[in-house]
Amino acid sequence: MGNRYSNKTIFKNTNEIYEEIFENRDVPFIRQYGTPTLVVPTVSQIRTLTRIKHIWSVGDKFYKLAIKYYNSEQYWWVIALYNQQPTEASVRIGDLITIPLPLDTAIRYLKT
Repeated sequence: MGNRYSNKTIFKNTNEIYEEIFENRDVPFIRQYGTPTLVVPTVSQIRTLTRIKHIWSVGDKFYKLAIKYYNSEQYWWVIALYNQQPTEASVRIGDLITIPLPLDTAIRYLKT
């Protein structure tokens, strides 16, 4: 299983709008990750997953749910992306959050 940065495109940014930054850093370019395209699983893919329901409550964090269900905080993004919630600030107390399992299948469905 990879993390969210594996298989991402890295490119050399040579855009002239960054000339001052290049000069200040004494570099000809900056390496950057390409912006990923986020994927929402299809209905048929969702049906193959086990989905655990969780009601968001005080103190909840995506990384805490990832530790509980995936034994690792590094997969917090799977829960956030699956639920189409970019940050915890976008989730309200009482909202239903779904935890997709198994993790490797959920990651495969979410990757571009």
